[in-house]
Amino acid sequence: MKRNIAALEARRRGEEQRASIQEKAAEAITRFTGSMRFVYLHMLLFGAWVAINLGVIPGVKPFDPTFVILATWASVEAIFLSTFVLISQNRAAAAADKRADLDLQISLLAEHEITKLVQLNLELAQHLGIRKAGDPVLDDIARDVAPEAVLDEIEQQDRRSEP
Repeated sequence: MKRNIAALEARRRGEEQRASIQEKAAEAITRFTGSMRFVYLHMLLFGAWVAINLGVIPGVKPFDPTFVILATWASVEAIFLSTFVLISQNRAAAAADKRADLDLQISLLAEHEITKLVQLNLELAQHLGIRKAGDPVLDDIARDVAPEAVLDEIEQQDRRSEP
């Protein structure tokens, strides 16, 4: 287990090191904008902006009394932030796809190994003269299943369930 964890950590570190500067920057921006520090900073900035432009702070002249500049700033910021979030999500989705492929490979390997073990146990039982308990599931378990057949069946069921 420790070897597997170390291998996964090494793989993650390697992927982080291979990330481009743009990906690293987008990730850092997304990490900051998803924090409470970002929320507090915006509360402070927007609060000060509103207070100044409502004329609440004595001696400070309003510079955006209609809040058009504030609205423009917030809109442009939203465009950039959503782009950074999408970049980070795309990267996370690619990593999730790799993990899903690995999970599938391990599951297929385990399925094949279990099938072989069941076949070997049935052969041993037959050799020792032990009769099967008549369990129909044993026959299904002992049959090797081609991954392509499973995928084809899933696709057929998906097509049948489409409206």
